[in-house]
Amino acid sequence: MLDKTICLYCLVDDYFKSIKHLEDKQRKMYDAQVVVLAILAARYFHGNFVSAGLYLRDHHGVKLIDKSGLNRRLHGLESHFTCLFGVLSHVFKELNTNNIYVIDSFPVAVCGSPPGHNIRINRCKLLRNDVYRGYNSSKREYFYGFKLQVVVSQDGSPVGYYITAGSIADITAFQAMNLDLPPQSTLYADSAYTDYELEDFYAQCEDIYLKVTRKNNSKRPDERCQAFLKEHYRKTIEHTFNGITNLFPRSIHAVTIKGFILKLVLFLFAYAIEKL
Repeated sequence: MLDKTICLYCLVDDYFKSIKHLEDKQRKMYDAQVVVLAILAARYFHGNFVSAGLYLRDHHGVKLIDKSGLNRRLHGLESHFTCLFGVLSHVFKELNTNNIYVIDSFPVAVCGSPPGHNIRINRCKLLRNDVYRGYNSSKREYFYGFKLQVVVSQDGSPVGYYITAGSIADITAFQAMNLDLPPQSTLYADSAYTDYELEDFYAQCEDIYLKVTRKNNSKRPDERCQAFLKEHYRKTIEHTFNGITNLFPRSIHAVTIKGFILKLVLFLFAYAIEKL
């Protein structure tokens, strides 16, 4: 963990230097240290910033700031987390020489209601809108929160994501995504991403080929070999989802919606770091 922390700091510090990031030299805690603290919290401390800060203070001599100041600094650096993830995404795409990718989504509940029930939804203080009420068909249960759309390479490394409210359909989210994949890429998806016009558009204009699992009544049915390949490659993303959710605490603590989404991004970023 000590070596990983040093390598992570070097990566973040080099990024800030490359964009000529300026900050007050009189600060007790530099922005690179704040970013490293947040990623370490997501990777090793289930999102607990206090525990991650104590680790940095005791093992690396980092001078900590108060909790409210840390939260303000983290929200101010939100765009940099997106840029840093883009750097990792570019590396994963370069390493993925066969250009095979998979997309799927998984639900993230804000309140941990019992499976199949909505008992605690009305008491949730963070969200107050039915748009966040979703249904997880694989587990046959309702949830109240968000959906995380993730694109991964063949080895399970995340290269893209998109966060929506829980009730938003996968195909709706997919249509809104900026699918930044190399030309001649193949993207595997389940039947929830069926959109023939979008498939044709990506094939003709972006040179990206969508391989969507077909329903029984599909107008473009698959042969058995095609169906086997689609099912084979889609299994990769399940391991990625397990790896990401294993970083989650029992309940993700956040005071605002923006803070909750920021923690989701941090968990995804922490998992991506481990894939390097």
